[in-house]
Amino acid sequence: MKVLITGITGFAGSHLADYLLAEHKDVEIFGFIRWRSRKDNISHVLDKIHLYEADLKDLVSLKKALSQIKPDRIFHLAAQSFVPTSWKCPAETFSINALGEINLFEAVLSLEIQPRIQIAGSSEEYGLVFPDEVPMNEDNRLRPLSPYAVSKVAQDLLAYQYYKSYGLDTVRTRGFNHTGPRRGDVFICSNFAKQIAMIEKKKQEPVIFVGNLDAKRDFTDVRDMVRAYWMSLEKGEKGEVYNIGTGKAYKIREILNMLLSLCKDEVEVKVDPDRLRPSDVPILLSDSTKFRKITGWEPEIPFIQSLKDLLDFWRDRV
Repeated sequence: MKVLITGITGFAGSHLADYLLAEHKDVEIFGFIRWRSRKDNISHVLDKIHLYEADLKDLVSLKKALSQIKPDRIFHLAAQSFVPTSWKCPAETFSINALGEINLFEAVLSLEIQPRIQIAGSSEEYGLVFPDEVPMNEDNRLRPLSPYAVSKVAQDLLAYQYYKSYGLDTVRTRGFNHTGPRRGDVFICSNFAKQIAMIEKKKQEPVIFVGNLDAKRDFTDVRDMVRAYWMSLEKGEKGEVYNIGTGKAYKIREILNMLLSLCKDEVEVKVDPDRLRPSDVPILLSDSTKFRKITGWEPEIPFIQSLKDLLDFWRDRV
């Protein structure tokens, strides 16, 4: 079986490659890269995967790569995925996420290949959620509160539309927050962990800078998340959408305290106004009953273990 991972050099994409190499040795792994792509996350598996140069914003490059790979499955993970950046670059975020997906779909259609395609959506699609809508299930209304969230809603609905209009075998997942080793340092858990590692190495004053600590998020370990992605194409139904999450939400303040409990130093906490967003989603809490029922998936890695592994990742790198 040939599996293509868009975004293979990223956080989730690299962990998905690791999972497939460990658990599905009959799978041949392919990935898209651009000339400027950093390969740090996949440096340990470069001799076990196949990389093709292609850009989601360039239909010609997509068609050329896909015609050579002819994948049986596509995990579409490539995206501009940082919410704050979407406020600064809304058009670019929408171009990469929504228009890039259209290009991918159009390339698949023009080549007349028939892969199963997983579309990695986001819990941010739900946006404004009222108290009687928590935890969120797939029938919740989508009220996105950031340009990033709007772009993911577009991805989600385009995948549904291309299934209904052209019969593309798409499965949509709405993954709630996930973390673990290799997470970019702009993301909340990883940012805290890197700051702690820097403080321990005396490379930063013993002060952690934070944003909104009252938001609540449902975090899954990335290694559990990519296992769920695989299962979505194993058992998921064409055109359907599935939430993926643990069903437990932590306040960001609780997460910070958990990380500080692993720290070797005394640390002061200060709010940085630049880390506050124009609008923030107060709570993201998943109801993944639908996905668990059809796949049997359950998260296996405790959240404290995810944080410890993330902190150790940064301790090795700063």
